Amino acid sequence: MPQLSAKGLQMPESPIRKLVPFAEAAKKKGRTVYHLNIGQPDIKTPKVAMDAVKNSTIDVLAYSRSEGSEEYRTKIAAYYASHDLPVKADDIIVTTGGSEALLFAMGSITDPGDEVIIPEPFYANYNGFATASGVKVVPVVSKFENNFALPPIEEFEKLITNKTKAILICNPGNPTGYLYTEEEINKLATIVKKHDLFLIADEVYREFAYDGLQHYSVLKDNSLKDYAIVIDSVSKRYSMCGARIGCIVSRNKSLIQTALKFAQARLSPPTLAQIASEAALDTPQSYFDDVKAEYTDRRNTLVNALEKIDGVQVAKPNGAFYCIAQLPVNDAEDFARWILEEYNHNNETIMVAPAAGFYSSKGMGKNEVRIAYVLEEEKLVRAAEILRHALDAYPN
Repeated sequence: MPQLSAKGLQMPESPIRKLVPFAEAAKKKGRTVYHLNIGQPDIKTPKVAMDAVKNSTIDVLAYSRSEGSEEYRTKIAAYYASHDLPVKADDIIVTTGGSEALLFAMGSITDPGDEVIIPEPFYANYNGFATASGVKVVPVVSKFENNFALPPIEEFEKLITNKTKAILICNPGNPTGYLYTEEEINKLATIVKKHDLFLIADEVYREFAYDGLQHYSVLKDNSLKDYAIVIDSVSKRYSMCGARIGCIVSRNKSLIQTALKFAQARLSPPTLAQIASEAALDTPQSYFDDVKAEYTDRRNTLVNALEKIDGVQVAKPNGAFYCIAQLPVNDAEDFARWILEEYNHNNETIMVAPAAGFYSSKGMGKNEVRIAYVLEEEKLVRAAEILRHALDAYPN
């Protein structure tokens, strides 16, 4: 019988999606499932983006340029300029989602066996992208007790070897919602310049910063011109997850030229989705103001509800739309499966993402879950109520 690859067998399952069969089975039993497991916003996609596709007059759905259309990249550059980020169209390659941008980045800067340092917990698919690229993830632990702030820079320094090629951060963070400060970014800037490493910043949640805090991009620091690689996407910013349009951004010309070869190998990003994404850039600031206010209210509602549950602790996020909660259970994955498969409260249940899958270090996050506050406030309140009753009933 033919053998599968070691790489394929090592590919991790998604902690966000692995419990989907249990959720589907619960629904077939007639149960309502509140989905707190996935960052799929319920915010409406801007009308201007949807109209651009509906009103398109193209006769042939043709390939675009491998780097994305010049018109779209020019408008992306203008978006960055509006945030005081000095980016030109030639610094941008449009990708099929932020996922492909990360794959292009890893493919451009690493060889099999190389290492990337990532503060954990981190977006679970970083493990998958690293495995697909033959790269070793080297985790540096950030702590629940201080809301997952940047670990001491000395901890990064200890992990750097001749195989280290980059430090990767998500800012604001998925799954933690932590927003790195300018001071923390400056510390990372110092260490990558000292050791000639790349600093990859996944900034797809840039617009979601709360409590008067401001996002600080690695593109702000001109001294990082040759070191910084930004991963971006329309998925969360415009509630356009299904468009699958992202981009890789860097002022390092050699990096962009190398990434372009990967882009040429897959031909081009989706044409209709680029049309929608280009139009989305005309979305007024009022849209983001309203969305930010909505997510702030949802965060406050969820965190307050979770803090009232005996034995539950929650790290308060300042960005994105996720939080990590510690539950009074030994195995959060078993609990997440049980609450779908065996439990309901008035024929309703919830789906959460076990947080162990967001760590690379074995044994970490065993009693933690990631919760996405992408539902309306009354649904979040109800979900927290179900969680409270489920924890009382769970045979831990």
